[in-house]
Amino acid sequence: MLNVMAAMTTSLPSRVDPSPTSSSNASTPSSTAANNVTSVPVENPTVENLPENVNVFVVVIKGIVMGSIITTAVLGNALVIASVRRHRRLRVVTNCYVVSLAAADLLVAMCAMTFNASAELSGGKWLFGRFMCDVWNSLDVYFSTASILHLCCISVDRYYAIVSPLEYTVIMRQGTVGCMLGSAWILPALISFIPIFMGWYTTQEHLDYMVKNPEVCSFVVNRPYAVISSCISFWIPGLVMIVMYCKIYKEAVRQRKALSRTSSNIVLNSVHHHRSSTRQHHHQQMLLQAAAETGTSIRQQTKSWRAEHKAARTLGIIMGAFLLCWLPFFLWYLTTSLCGEACYCPDTVVSVLFWIGYFNSALNPLIYAYFNRDFREAFKDTLKSALPCCASCWKTPSQFV
Repeated sequence: MLNVMAAMTTSLPSRVDPSPTSSSNASTPSSTAANNVTSVPVENPTVENLPENVNVFVVVIKGIVMGSIITTAVLGNALVIASVRRHRRLRVVTNCYVVSLAAADLLVAMCAMTFNASAELSGGKWLFGRFMCDVWNSLDVYFSTASILHLCCISVDRYYAIVSPLEYTVIMRQGTVGCMLGSAWILPALISFIPIFMGWYTTQEHLDYMVKNPEVCSFVVNRPYAVISSCISFWIPGLVMIVMYCKIYKEAVRQRKALSRTSSNIVLNSVHHHRSSTRQHHHQQMLLQAAAETGTSIRQQTKSWRAEHKAARTLGIIMGAFLLCWLPFFLWYLTTSLCGEACYCPDTVVSVLFWIGYFNSALNPLIYAYFNRDFREAFKDTLKSALPCCASCWKTPSQFV
């Protein structure tokens, strides 16, 4: 989607035209459809009236931007998967979700962005036939939603790791993780392949229009589908993520204060026992040893706490990026589906909203590389192994043997 994050990505259908169910809207879907929405030539006068050299320049710029996003998403998410596979210390429970999220984002880039870019760069003309139009719409909705649902699963995992650390290993067993990941991959099918191939997502008028115009691949949705799909793809997962991270933040503050107080008490008690036990040397040694052991335990707890909270911070940043990328699109998607033509939005703006959402699938690996030291070092080592000619560009990490 989520572009899970579809992701979480990225999420919902790209190229969506959430118009009302009236036949007039269904018969002219290209006027408000996005990205892969193709249109009758006369419906895009702005581009047609441009001088030829300017039009070519616009197409080139669009191609560079879209190509950069697609390339970054493919290479970045492939690097995440390869790095976790290559480095044993990255094989922890949380990174099971991260790898699955990277797979969803990789598929968003390969199965959704590429077709979308071809339609955009060809002036809105769909070149692959009626059946492939439904396949594309389904894959776009499916993988974008899967991306967002993965981000939701990650937030739940971090919640239990921070708020209930003692029960975490019991709750997040292999079976639980498998069920959560399975749900993130199965649920999107309920709002993608099934309703799209059954024709439930739109009106009969629009279906007839698509049959008569195979060169058009618009995604015109009816109101029930728009509300249900947006809730499953964005609003409910987004609300869950916000609630989880609010609770994580409160617990992180509480634990930090508790650890600070505990460390201070250990130091004061050690000094007190040292002064009161000068006449009992053996007793003093026992107390100091106990204090040292307690201090070591506190340091270990602090180290574990810091590691968990660094992971939570990174995933919190990912969640924030997801909201920034997908919120504008889903606000447009739901608003226009409810108020119809009264909420008209230019096609160019709609296309930009879609690609901002797509960008979320390329952004997640960049966040890992910048904010997570383990992933950053693993990325360097993986790239050095994959590109021997560039080995001199990287310092050899001593921890990788």
